[in-house]
Amino acid sequence: MKILFTNIKELLQTRDNPTTALKAEAMKVLPTIKNAYLLIEDQKISQYGSMNNLPTIEVDKQVDLSGKMVLPTWCDSHTHLVYAGNREQEFIDRINGLSYEEIAAKGGGILNSAKTLENTSENELFEQSVKRLESVGRLGTGALEIKSGYGLSLEGELKMLRVIKRLKEYSGITIKSTFLGAHAVPLSFKENRQAYIDYIIATILPEVVSQGLAEYIDVFCEKGYFSVSDMERILEAATEKGLIPKVHVNQFNAIGGIKAAIKYNALTVDHLEVIEEQDITAMQNANTIAVALPLCSFFLGIPYSPAKKLIEAGIPFALASDYNPGSSPSGNMNQVVSTACIKMKLNPEEAINAATINAAHAMGIASTHGSITPGKVANFIITKDVPSYGYLMYDFGNNNIDSVYINGMALD
Repeated sequence: MKILFTNIKELLQTRDNPTTALKAEAMKVLPTIKNAYLLIEDQKISQYGSMNNLPTIEVDKQVDLSGKMVLPTWCDSHTHLVYAGNREQEFIDRINGLSYEEIAAKGGGILNSAKTLENTSENELFEQSVKRLESVGRLGTGALEIKSGYGLSLEGELKMLRVIKRLKEYSGITIKSTFLGAHAVPLSFKENRQAYIDYIIATILPEVVSQGLAEYIDVFCEKGYFSVSDMERILEAATEKGLIPKVHVNQFNAIGGIKAAIKYNALTVDHLEVIEEQDITAMQNANTIAVALPLCSFFLGIPYSPAKKLIEAGIPFALASDYNPGSSPSGNMNQVVSTACIKMKLNPEEAINAATINAAHAMGIASTHGSITPGKVANFIITKDVPSYGYLMYDFGNNNIDSVYINGMALD
């Protein structure tokens, strides 16, 4: 089926397929065409250009988008969208003065989610997750990564990963799966973290790989969770089995996790709220993408990742939501880009690049997603009548999306 969109006020992120993620000054460049057309055919982008050069085309449907803008759907490269229940009581606890670490120390946090998940059936977990997935789709997310990590046992982790697989089969939204068994140490291994790491490597990891349930491996490398040497043991075992590292590092402390992750060719290092000069130096000499999670900083009241410093250092940079029940209970990528502009001082071009083309690179899908490019999947957002694309970040908290197309089809 051919659909022609005409009189587009401005068509954003029009570019040839970049082979590497954008960095440095390139982050400030957002190629666009004003008064444009866009042709999609058989679920893919076919061609685009200025209305002044619109060729004669026989189409099945033509849509006039006068006053509206079009941009590629967001790619969310870091989420924990599959979880059971919620952690609203911890939200109240933080208001009353407890820190994230203090809540975790008394059995809350990740362990709280693990207990709830254990008592939730796989079908119920799937139904809860479908609602979240459909919600972020309507908010313009066309691809996302989803991590396990609330199972913390063979049965629990496989349950989560099977749900992620079911979501892939259910939805047209592109989904990548990450095994995050090393998210926290379960109570049953509280006094022996090394035994839990042995359990991950010897028992859970082989099943995950043999059943083809994950593309990536993640570790929460942080004080009180898993050390750098712990992470290296897990990454060594996982990379030997073909999983690609995408790891949590430098959320609360800089303990050397970035350099170690790069040693194992990590695709991304995520969080980065705390950065030291040696971390920047390590990233400058690698192809690893820095992924910031501004809604986590907003929700927990912790520092924001020094985005401008990372970009100015020539490090490829992306944005993601960190959608999870404890520290970022929102998958709204529109709010992510707005927060990045407001709190991290990105300009609109940098924010859009970070949440589209660079975010696609951070998921390993830049050949098919992240830009308006012929041959890529027809995933795009049609805005309401807005004065400029900068207005999308300025008008934070309001929904300026008219419709979302996934694989060439409008979402309901």
